[in-house]
Amino acid sequence: MIEDTIAAIATPSGEGGIAVIRVSGSEAVAICEKIFHAGSKKLTEVPTHTVHYGHIADPITGTRVEEALVTVMRAPRSFTKEDVVEVSCHGGFVSVRKVLDLLLDNGARLAEPGEFTKRAFLNGRIDLSQAEAVIDLIRSKSDRAFRIALKQSEGSLSKKIKELRHQLVELMAHIEVNIDYPEHDVEEMTNTFIKEKCAAALLEIDRLLTTAQQGKILREGLVTAIVGKPNVGKSSLLNTFAQEERAIVTDIAGTTRDVVEEYVNVNGIPLKLLDTAGIRETSDIVEQIGVEKSRQALADADLILLVFNGAEPLQPDELRMIEELKDRQIIAIMNKLDLPQQLEEARLIEAFGEAHVVRMSLLRQQGINDLEKAIAGIFFSGQLESSDLTYVSNSRHIQLLKQAKQSLDEAYSATEQYIPIDMVQIDIRRAWEHLGEIIGDSVSDSLIDQIFSQFCLGK
Repeated sequence: MIEDTIAAIATPSGEGGIAVIRVSGSEAVAICEKIFHAGSKKLTEVPTHTVHYGHIADPITGTRVEEALVTVMRAPRSFTKEDVVEVSCHGGFVSVRKVLDLLLDNGARLAEPGEFTKRAFLNGRIDLSQAEAVIDLIRSKSDRAFRIALKQSEGSLSKKIKELRHQLVELMAHIEVNIDYPEHDVEEMTNTFIKEKCAAALLEIDRLLTTAQQGKILREGLVTAIVGKPNVGKSSLLNTFAQEERAIVTDIAGTTRDVVEEYVNVNGIPLKLLDTAGIRETSDIVEQIGVEKSRQALADADLILLVFNGAEPLQPDELRMIEELKDRQIIAIMNKLDLPQQLEEARLIEAFGEAHVVRMSLLRQQGINDLEKAIAGIFFSGQLESSDLTYVSNSRHIQLLKQAKQSLDEAYSATEQYIPIDMVQIDIRRAWEHLGEIIGDSVSDSLIDQIFSQFCLGK
């Protein structure tokens, strides 16, 4: 319940220089005072936004548990708009757990995942899209993804959604006046007027949706499968991107038996690289399982890096693979450029296009920049949009924008068919409600719980 005072460890578990335990609720300061001792100083009397040095002790036995710095932030000037206390102590499994246990024993309850951010939303400090941006900040895998999440947490998307909803509210108000007082025809409320307003809103929604592909890629990363025959350099490519020996590299075909995953950044684009087992016919049962996993990774990938041995002619298996994959997002890599070339480059260019064929020598680290440019070129036309653009990156937001667009399209079509404006208003209101779900003005409790359950404890 919102009346409870909650506590949780806000820093990652494990050994570290310091750890932070966060406490929020009406009794946060009083509970912390029970276990915190700083001479004659009382936490309940200190000014807000001040830091105090002292010791954490068991109030029953008087046994000292930790020395700590305690920060007091009183409502409403805190993240949750409640009284918040943050206890900074030594990092470590035992010390942090002891402090948390004392807080729980003295009146606090263990917070649920995301409950601090949920309280910030329920108390009106942030809206739902800003709350969702918090988890994007935590999970950002590139500088660009972090900047997008930061802008959304500051309300860049919320502002545009609120402006759109305000335009639709004004339109619905005009329609209501026209329905109630048709003889006045306020501001010439005609089908033409409705169409103009709907068209303006549709233009803004379309502009937001044009950023969806880029935003979603920057938020979630590109699932990128590295595929090819055994011993063509797939694992070497993964290790080159990761800048460490993540996969075993030998001259023995079939070394990789499972899918190896690694997150990397390429020109600011997060890639979830999947190094797969070499796809070939084999009697080895274990390798067969690896090949099957490779085919599944291939089916799920957003981008496929198809690696060939440039020192050999194309093999029948590779020709079949080229034919099967020619309609996918492919970059063909001709590896082993340091050896005499025998592979028919023209065949790859014919299948995938010249811009999608890259010549490399992973042994000599040649062609890495060309590959990075090719990846950026496929998804961002070589560069990202302006840094001041508001990106839509959340799948839920994208779906709701599409639903709002569909409702406005239906309203626009209805006016062209001269359907009564009170019927048209139903579609406009539906669009307004879909937009409201983005910022949390019209959203179910179950959806709120589902969203915040994705957060970690302490956030």
